[in-house]
Amino acid sequence: MKTDNWILLQTISSHYQIELSFFNHLQDLGLIEIEVMEQSPYVNENQMHNLERMIRLHHELEVNPEGIDVVFNLLQKIEHLQKDLMIAQNRLRLYEN
Repeated sequence: MKTDNWILLQTISSHYQIELSFFNHLQDLGLIEIEVMEQSPYVNENQMHNLERMIRLHHELEVNPEGIDVVFNLLQKIEHLQKDLMIAQNRLRLYEN
């Protein structure tokens, strides 16, 4: 399997100075997906934005993985509610005109 769009988890771990067990815990919570290729764990580059946010929460605010799970669930709910609000506002504009 090609590793073009995949980043070695060891590279991320050493760059951000964080233990590999942190990433395994995030995977156990369903926050990231780790793919094992050639006996090495990789993360898809599409996940890096959220993964970097999780690492910042962990480093800067000392939030544990369970807390990160709560934060990301709340952020998803906020995004969903914002989309619903935008749809409702667009429908209201149709009736106002």
